[in-house]
Amino acid sequence: MKTEIKYPQSQNPKVPEAVRPFYHSFPLQLRFNDIDMVGHLNNSIYISFLDLGKVHYFKAVMGSLVDWHHIPVVVVNINISFFSPSYLDEELEVVTAVYAISERSLKMEQRVINRVTGDIKCVAHTVMAGFDQKTATGAPIDPEWADAIRKFEGL
Repeated sequence: MKTEIKYPQSQNPKVPEAVRPFYHSFPLQLRFNDIDMVGHLNNSIYISFLDLGKVHYFKAVMGSLVDWHHIPVVVVNINISFFSPSYLDEELEVVTAVYAISERSLKMEQRVINRVTGDIKCVAHTVMAGFDQKTATGAPIDPEWADAIRKFEGL
């Protein structure tokens, strides 16, 4: 049975409410080379963290049905809003939820969060579209994926 992930309330009034509850999280490991000259996590690293979150989200949702050589969705748009810097010694994780799914695309929200304080570092909204690797063209989302995501998210 899945459980909604809860964190301490963010104290930043600029952070928007989540579109829907999160049922998936993945702990992140920060490395020294992820830190920029100012001592913050470099903004480019967040994309890698979000990608890790997506991989582990789909693995949790699909289980052994994921064929990593033939992923049926690709990122077509991503927007990230940054709210708080991250530092090397923080305990961070990424939470992931799909909040809308249609025949050819899905919308995903992800957040990088300090799991101890609840401080939200960034909020990302991603659109992923169905993709056929053989023809390198758009395609409907695999019905097995769509059904598994809807079941996992309660959509």
